[in-house]
Amino acid sequence: MTSIIFMGTPDFSVPILEALANSSDYEILAVVTQPDKPIGRKKILTPSPVKAAAQSLNLPVYQPEKLTKSDELQTLIDLAPDLIVTAAYGQFLPKKLLAAAKIMPVNVHGSLLPQYRGGAPIQRAIMNGDTETGVTIMEMVAKMDAGDMFSQVKVPILPTDTSADVFSKLSLAGRDLLLETLPKIINGTIIKVPQDEEKVTIAPNIAPEEEQLDLYLTAQQLTNKVRALDPDPVAYLKLNGERIKIWSSYAVDLSTSLDPGSVVKADKKHLWLAAGSGSVWAVTELQPAGKKKMPISAFMNGAGQTLSAGQTVVQDAE
Repeated sequence: MTSIIFMGTPDFSVPILEALANSSDYEILAVVTQPDKPIGRKKILTPSPVKAAAQSLNLPVYQPEKLTKSDELQTLIDLAPDLIVTAAYGQFLPKKLLAAAKIMPVNVHGSLLPQYRGGAPIQRAIMNGDTETGVTIMEMVAKMDAGDMFSQVKVPILPTDTSADVFSKLSLAGRDLLLETLPKIINGTIIKVPQDEEKVTIAPNIAPEEEQLDLYLTAQQLTNKVRALDPDPVAYLKLNGERIKIWSSYAVDLSTSLDPGSVVKADKKHLWLAAGSGSVWAVTELQPAGKKKMPISAFMNGAGQTLSAGQTVVQDAE
C-alpha cells in the first residue's frame, strides 16, 4: 500500500481526497489544510471543506498557519510518505518537505500548464473568455507550478459557467486523472514532459481592487468577470454610490452612444447599462448591501424605480 500525505483546502480538493482515502491502494498518513477561518457576518470559525471531509474519514488533520515555520513541519517530514499529493492547498511547500516524499511530490493543478500558473487559474481563464481549460498532474518543485508534467485532461468552459461550475468539473476530472496517473508514477513507467517556459502565463490570486467592475470594459468582459468571481469574492459596482454585488449578467446584442456607466434601459424587468466600446450590458441578478440576492425585476420594482435612461449611475472603478 502506497502511503500519502494529502494537502488541500477548498471544495475542489474534497473528491480527490475521498477517492484516495477510499482506495485500498493508498494509505493517507495525514491531511494538511489551512486553518479554520471566520465566515459570514457573525464571523463563525469554520473548518475548510478538506478538514470536514478528513474528519468524516477519521484521518489525522494538521492546520499550520505558516507551514514553513511550523512545529508540524518536522512531524510531516518524519512520516516519510511515499507520495505527497497537493490539490489547491494554498501555501508553498518547503524544499525539505518535498524531499521527504520517497517516490514523488505530486500536484493536481486546475489549468492546462504551462498556461495559468498560480493561485487563480480557473477564475483567470473565465475572466479572459477562454472556452477550454483542464487539469494537469505534475511534479512539485520549489518554483510555483513549474514542475514537469505527467498528464493532462481538457475540460470545456461553457458560456454560462461560473467559477463554481468549472471548479466542480475540474475537481472530478482531476480526481479521475490522478487515479489513472498515480500507478504509472509509482511503478516508474510515467514519462515526464517539461513545461515550455516560453508559453508560461501567470494566474495571480484575485486582488481586492479587481472585485469592482469598471464599466469601461466591454459588456462581454464584464459578463466574464461576473462569472469568474462567482461565488467568491463576487464582483460589485457602485450604483449611485451604493455598493451592489452583481451575480448574473449578459452582453446585449446592441450598441449605444451613451458614456459607459449610463443607463440604456430601465423598466420593471430590465437594467441595461452602457459599457466600453459602445456595448450594452444587462444586469439580471444583484445584491444590494445588507440584503439578499434578488432578480433584477425585484430590484427595479423597489430601489431601481429612481433609475431612468440617460442617467450616469455607475462611478468609475477606484
